Amino acid sequence: MPGMESPPLPELRIGMGWDRHRLEAGRPCMLGGVLIPHPSGPAGHSDGDAVLHALADAVLGAAGLDDLGTLFPDTDPRWRGAPSSEFLRAAVAAARERGLRPASADVVVIADAPKLGPHRAALRASLAGLLGLPAARVNVKGKTTELGQADRIEAYAVVLLSGSPA
Repeated sequence: MPGMESPPLPELRIGMGWDRHRLEAGRPCMLGGVLIPHPSGPAGHSDGDAVLHALADAVLGAAGLDDLGTLFPDTDPRWRGAPSSEFLRAAVAAARERGLRPASADVVVIADAPKLGPHRAALRASLAGLLGLPAARVNVKGKTTELGQADRIEAYAVVLLSGSPA
């Protein structure tokens, strides 16, 4: 109807991230910001948290920003051993500076070990806290390769940002 304009819809942006790390004996197994009891953990310059790396890249991509490796290069000694939660927090803050905020996230973790089922609630709660979302808007699924490849962990993340970009 003339004169009855609808308010503009918020802008929606989708980003996808991926990361993979080999598992190394004796390293802490940090996944999604949660310490998982396991004899090996992701190798990396930082804490190697493939889940948070994939999620941070998804946020950065949706916001139209540089990728994780560009912003936090593994050649920079400042990031040696750094908790990957710092990377995700920085990605969310950078998106917010552009007028965007997380609306939902979905993560798939591919690993033959450790098993994630017993830790899914803790993973969802951790990711939700880092993204500033209720846990109902964050999902985590664990998949195995069924190939006996217990030497690596891989994560895919999709995130939806909403807002009014600057």
